[in-house]
Amino acid sequence: MADADCLFCRITSRQVPAEIVAETGELLAIKDINPQAPTHLLVIPKEHIPTLADATDGHTALLGNALQLANRLARQHQLSQGGYRVVVNTGAEAGQSVFHLHVHLLGGRPFRWPPG
Repeated sequence: MADADCLFCRITSRQVPAEIVAETGELLAIKDINPQAPTHLLVIPKEHIPTLADATDGHTALLGNALQLANRLARQHQLSQGGYRVVVNTGAEAGQSVFHLHVHLLGGRPFRWPPG
């Protein structure tokens, strides 16, 4: 179910434009409008799930498919050799700013640990 106030719901329903890089029946991948790396993509479920904490056992396949799409996009963007980061921020204190579950795929530069 979509949330009319949610930016990512409006993007997945094509009410708000975005630079789409991939799409499946259940997922949309777009370029981040505020990239934190040379490659910064977002993999967004079309179903509105506010945070990872809101995902249920019924979302297991969707979550796996989101990671597989991130993996495929990493290969397409030649990130596999040097490495890449996959991030899910859950909650405001973790840096989540859009409360619609999404996976960040970042690559093309060295990352440090710990993040944040």
